[in-house]
Amino acid sequence: MDEVMFTGSLTALVTPMNRDSSLDMESFGRLIDFQIDNGTSTLVPAGTTGESPTLSHEEHRRVVRFAVERAAGRVPVLAGAGSNSTHEAISLARDAREAGADAALVVVPYYNKPTQEGLYRHFMAIVEQAQIPVVIYNIPGRSVIDMSVDTMARLARHPLIVGVKDSTANLMRPLETRAAIDKRFNQLSGEDGTVVSFLAAGGDGCISVTSNVAPRLCADLHAHWQAGDARAAMAVQDRLLPLHGALFCESNPGPVKYAASLLGLAGETCRLPLAPLSNESRAKVRDALTRVGLLG
Repeated sequence: MDEVMFTGSLTALVTPMNRDSSLDMESFGRLIDFQIDNGTSTLVPAGTTGESPTLSHEEHRRVVRFAVERAAGRVPVLAGAGSNSTHEAISLARDAREAGADAALVVVPYYNKPTQEGLYRHFMAIVEQAQIPVVIYNIPGRSVIDMSVDTMARLARHPLIVGVKDSTANLMRPLETRAAIDKRFNQLSGEDGTVVSFLAAGGDGCISVTSNVAPRLCADLHAHWQAGDARAAMAVQDRLLPLHGALFCESNPGPVKYAASLLGLAGETCRLPLAPLSNESRAKVRDALTRVGLLG
């Protein structure tokens, strides 16, 4: 296969919530339309940025199904479906397939600390039983375990293992992955701040937190890159740099939800154990939005 499933700016969607922490589907619908209208290539609901660890299974299904229905074929949907329980991940991936999602984003199991063989068996069980294309989400900073290039190459032999969201921040990794895998493997960055370098190393796009609030700028960056204008892509990345930093001044998605609230996109509420932002962090986020030209 010469073509990959996902390219450009994919948004790791926040899950808007009311003040009582219930789901705010009205705001979620507006956010989805805002993304599509401003060039986002793919929606990624119910991932870490969508607070998947604190969504019930029913809420998780509701968020994915709503995203698919609201997108209505305008852009693909890559649905979060990860768990440190293989049985649960299979169930979530099946739900994503039944909802009409184009693929499932499945995180490397957290807390359990499986071996590389355990990782291999986990992902193979998911694709074989759920029968949906899977993008591996490798994020050692949250899951502790780092999937090796050898294990990823072994998994990539399966036709339904189609790519990786790489949040290692190791810019050797996309080069090593490309060298180790024979097929055209979909490499997506999970690090907003290094996206141009990742693209230069053979990446195809970025699953972005920043694009929740700056979708047009993020989409423009990828459009410049795809047009062969690296200088223009770098200029957009330089403009966005203050925002990339500010949106991770505290645990994601607290800062980006606060940013969304300032822009009137959705409320800032996160579920515990994520606490409201400190006043210092609020000032950082507000200042970054202003510097980038999105506020005031």
